[in-house]
Parts: sequence; structure tokens; C-alpha cells
Amino acid sequence: MRVIVVGAGVVGLSCAVRLLEAGHDVAVLARDLPLETTSSVAAALWYPYRALPQDRVTAWSATSYDVLRDLAAAPETGVVLRHGTEVFREAQSDPWWGAAVPDLRRETDLPAPYVDGWSLAAPVVEMPVYLAWLATRVVDLGGSVTRMALAALPPGGDLVVNCAGLGSRRLADDPTVVPVRGQVVVVGQVGLDRWWLDTAAPTYVVPRSRDIVVGGTDEVGEWSRTPSPRATEGILARATALVPDLAGAPVLHARVGLRPVRPEVRLERVDRVVHCYGTGGAGITLSWGLAADVTSMAAASTSG
Repeated sequence: MRVIVVGAGVVGLSCAVRLLEAGHDVAVLARDLPLETTSSVAAALWYPYRALPQDRVTAWSATSYDVLRDLAAAPETGVVLRHGTEVFREAQSDPWWGAAVPDLRRETDLPAPYVDGWSLAAPVVEMPVYLAWLATRVVDLGGSVTRMALAALPPGGDLVVNCAGLGSRRLADDPTVVPVRGQVVVVGQVGLDRWWLDTAAPTYVVPRSRDIVVGGTDEVGEWSRTPSPRATEGILARATALVPDLAGAPVLHARVGLRPVRPEVRLERVDRVVHCYGTGGAGITLSWGLAADVTSMAAASTSG
């Protein structure tokens, strides 16, 4: 079957890989090439942030966790399994997504002002490396990735998979998907190997091999991709309060990504189009779970 995937972010490329592995003829069309997408900006810590509904997101997240854990054995993917801790200023019930991870440990011995938290080993993905690896995988499997600015979903192909993220406002005529602006600051690596997360602000510190991504912001309805110096100052102050070892880390650059947030992730088939978008801040976290379901939909189409 001829499949056109619209969108070359992490979800689109993951869907393309799985569809190619299943034997379909796949072409990826996108306005932005992989390293230009919102996915390329992400700190890419496995974590189901701003994505609903809880039951489906937990299932998709569990599938992605397993795939990413296996990919961490291959250094060329840019995936590393890192231990870290999420912290809270008030006591918490167990996380709704806890069933998606194999080992979640409660933490109460924490510095003030934190009184509760949990630790786990989670995949951390260096997105520039990973997106390049995914795109290469698509080509090696016989697919293609082509820059193309689309005014509408393409008419060709037996099946179109819409992974256009925010582009779905126009391509799927869906005003419920909105931008939530996230700014990050990349600083030099100062010897950190654990991630830290405080979702209240949100504040996160995610070490990579050569640098550290700290964030962030959560600005609903904001379209600007220009980094704000004021936001950079706030991010660095909060991150250093959370992880004092960051003090003095050299600032390399700031970047902005627009999360495609929707009341619920949309995964459904309408005629010859499978819509797969609205993953919020959880694109990497949901990617392989969504790709598995998209591939199952394609198989059902073929058998039907």
C-alpha cells in the first residue's frame, strides 16, 4: 500500500519507520525537515506531559518506553537511559502514568522546599542525533523524506497519515490544537548525569552527552519562536535553585518550540486519512505507541 505521511517530526518519522517495516511504500512530506521541527528543540525526557486521555497515553507511553530502552543499546541513536527524580512541594498520590515504567521509587528524603517525589530510569533522547537516525532509517528502508509546503492534505496515496502537529489547525481544520510555547536554554555539561523535574513551573534539568537542556516555559496560545532574554534568566534561576551544581555553567544558546496541545491526542481514521497529532509535550514519549497503532490501522485497511 502507498502511504503518505505528512510531518517529519518524531511522530511522523516513527510512523514512517513502522509502516515501512510492515512492507508499505512510504513517502514523508513536510514543510519542515526533521532538524527544523519542534521535535528538534525538545529536551526529550520520556515523560507524558500535556497529553490526554490518561489510559491511552499510558499505553502509548509504555510501548515507547520499551522501544527507547532497547534503542539505548545502540549509541548511534542518541538514546540514553538516565536515572532522575521528579519533585513536589506537596504530598502526591502515585502518578497516573506509573504503570508505563518498570521501576518507580518514592522519594521523601529531599531538600526543602520539596517534600515528595519519585525516581525512575527514563529514556533521554538527544533529538538532533535521534531525528537524523530516524530519517536515515526511513531512507534505508526504502522510504523518502521530502520538503513540501502543503495547502491541504495530499490527494495521492492509498492512505495519508497526518502527523502535522500544529499544522493540523489548517490541514485538518482543527482549531482545538493550539500552541503552547516552550523555551529551553542549553548550557555546557558540568558533570551532571541525573535529570531533575519540577512540573510546577515547569522546571527541568536534562543532561546530555555534551550539554544540558534546562527549561522551561508553558505559554498557551503564544506563537513566537524568538527566545526571550527574560525567560532565559528565569529558567536559569529556577534550574539552578533545583540543581545548584548548574551555577556557573556556560550558556550556549536558547531555543523555542511550540508544543501541539489538544484536549486529547487525536488518533482516528476518517476515510483515507489517519489523523495522529496533538501530542503536547510528549511527542517522544508517545511516538512508538502511536506508530504501532497507526500501522495496525493500515493493516486493517489492507485486509478490509
